[in-house]
Amino acid sequence: MKAVVWQGTNKIGVETVPDPSILLATDAVVRVTSTAICGSDLHLLDGYIPSMEKGDILGHEFMGEVVEVGKAVKKLKVGDRVVVPFNLACGVCDPCQRGLFSACDNSNPNHRMAEAMYGGVSGGGLFGYSHIYGGYAGGQAQYVRVPFADVGPFKIESDLRDDQVLFLTDIFPTGYQAAENCNIVPGRDVVAVFGAGPVGQFAARSAQMLGAAHVIVIDRVPERLKMAEASGAQTINYEQEDVLLALREATGGRGPDHVIDAVGLEAHGHGPGALLDTAQQKLRLTFDRITALRWAIMSCAKGGTVSMPGVYGGLVNELPMGAAFAKGLTFRMGQTHTHRYLPELLGRIESGEIDPSFVITHRAGLSEAPDLYKAFRDKKHGCIKVVLNPWA
Repeated sequence: MKAVVWQGTNKIGVETVPDPSILLATDAVVRVTSTAICGSDLHLLDGYIPSMEKGDILGHEFMGEVVEVGKAVKKLKVGDRVVVPFNLACGVCDPCQRGLFSACDNSNPNHRMAEAMYGGVSGGGLFGYSHIYGGYAGGQAQYVRVPFADVGPFKIESDLRDDQVLFLTDIFPTGYQAAENCNIVPGRDVVAVFGAGPVGQFAARSAQMLGAAHVIVIDRVPERLKMAEASGAQTINYEQEDVLLALREATGGRGPDHVIDAVGLEAHGHGPGALLDTAQQKLRLTFDRITALRWAIMSCAKGGTVSMPGVYGGLVNELPMGAAFAKGLTFRMGQTHTHRYLPELLGRIESGEIDPSFVITHRAGLSEAPDLYKAFRDKKHGCIKVVLNPWA
C-alpha cells in the first residue's frame, strides 16, 4: 500500500509499504477514506519530537471503512464506517474508567521511554506519533491497523460526508476540550485564543458554542484571522498591534477571563523572550518556544484560566510563574480525551450547529503530501488545513 512516511527532519516521502494485518484479537484493519495533516505533525517534520525512525508512517487524523476484525472484536463488523480517535485507549484501566482516555495506562508499549523522559509518567499511545508514544503506524496511508478496536473507533451511521466528521478524530474535540476546560460562564466571560490554526479555529467556535460573551483570536496570518472573523470573533494581528495592550483595551482593562494557547512548542512572536526562545531551542537548551504561553499568562485576568491544547515537548525557560501566581491562575492542559466527546460533537454536527469542513483549504492525494506539509508549516498558499484522499 501507499503511505506517507517520515524520512528524517524536514524530509517527508510517500513509499510503498507492507499492508497492515491483524496482530491481536482486539485489532481491526481500516481502509482509510480520508486523512489529514495536523499541526502537531509539523513537530515531527521539524524534528522536535524524539524517537522517530525512518520509514515511520505518519498521521493521526483518519477515518474509513472496517475491512477486517480480530476474533475478540464485538462492537465492529466489516463494512462499518468509522472515525478513529488519534489516541489509543484500552477502556479498562483506571484513567480510562474515569474518562481520561489520553492517560491510558495500557496502550503505550514503549511507556518506559516516556517515563524516562517525563519523570516516571507516560500517557497513552498515539497513532503515527513517534516511538515514545508507542510506535504505532499512522493513518496517512491506504490501510491502518487499529488496536483496541472495541474502544476507539466510533461508527458514523448517517450520510454525513467525510469532510464533516473527519475532524472528530482530533482537532474538533481538542478545540472543544480546550474551551470546556475554561468553565465559561455563559453570557459573561471573554475568551482569548492564541493561534488561528485549525485547533484555534475550533477552540474559538467551541467557546462560542459554550456561551462565551466575546471571543478574541490572536495570530499574524491574514487568512487565518479572516477565517476566525467569519465566526464572529474579534481578531488581533500581533505583528500590527501590542497584543497585551489590545487585549486589555478589549476587556475594559481586566484581561480575558480565560486564555487558550492553541500554539504550543513552536510559537512565533517578537521581543526579547521570543528571541531567547528561538536561540535556546536551536541550541537544544530548551524544548519549547513559549511566546504564546507567556502572552497567555500575562494577559489573562485575575482568577482566570489558561487552557493549553497546544503540544509541549519538555522543559521550558523564562516562564512567568510569578505573574501566574500573583493572579491566581488555573492551568488546564493535556492531550484530548477524544473518546468522551464523540457522541456530543457528532450530535452538534448532525443538528447543523457546526460544519467542521469550514476549516479545509486544500484537498489532495498522498503523493502531494510532502509539498503540502511544507506549505502548511510555512503558511504558504493560504494553507490552513489539508485533507488527503489515499486513493486519489
